[in-house]
Amino acid sequence: MLSVKNLFVAYGQSEALHGISFDAANKETVAIMGRNGMGKTTLFKSLMGVLPTRSGSVTVAGQEISQDESFRRVAKGIAYVPQGRMIFPTLTVEENIQTGLENAKHRKIPEEIYALFPVLWDMRARKGGNLSGGQQQQLAIARALVTNPKVLLLDEPTEGIQPSIIKDIAKALNEIRKMREITIIVSEQVLSFALEVADRLFVIEGGRLVHETARADTDIAQIKQYLSV
Repeated sequence: MLSVKNLFVAYGQSEALHGISFDAANKETVAIMGRNGMGKTTLFKSLMGVLPTRSGSVTVAGQEISQDESFRRVAKGIAYVPQGRMIFPTLTVEENIQTGLENAKHRKIPEEIYALFPVLWDMRARKGGNLSGGQQQQLAIARALVTNPKVLLLDEPTEGIQPSIIKDIAKALNEIRKMREITIIVSEQVLSFALEVADRLFVIEGGRLVHETARADTDIAQIKQYLSV
């Protein structure tokens, strides 16, 4: 569903990603693990078209997207929940979710969205800025899902969120995968969360993928070494 081949990305003259390659299958969740500054957000921004690609290929369901602008990538089936969530604080929960329906034929929010995130139904008339961090994260995921993506990118979804809500988010992601033909790519530093949602884990270090493991074969001590400062 998502195929990344030999991706090079640079900030000006400074190369940030050095030939990243990985694939993710339909209905698979992949976690990209790594410490801050190792390239996780750069990778996600380049997949979304926020940062230009120097060279390499990115395909979604066989369609090349690496030279497309962000809005064209969304049309081809990729959705992005950025680090920090980026919801609209002055819009209500309902209005925030409807911004994801901008290009849809109808503006009605699918019932399954509220079924996945019941708290959003209870708070649908509340301003986004009045929600807790965990609720805003759920809102950002809901807004991305209404675009009906084939690939969902989540950048550090557990950052600054209390453990009980982290469990809710993990449960929702596993539900989403069961309900839809969707591929989920999550960047993460919390290993327990990654092990709860991901089929495979990669470790990124210095703009390169340096380790890959299936969830069942994960050497927790080894991954923790990569994640420790």
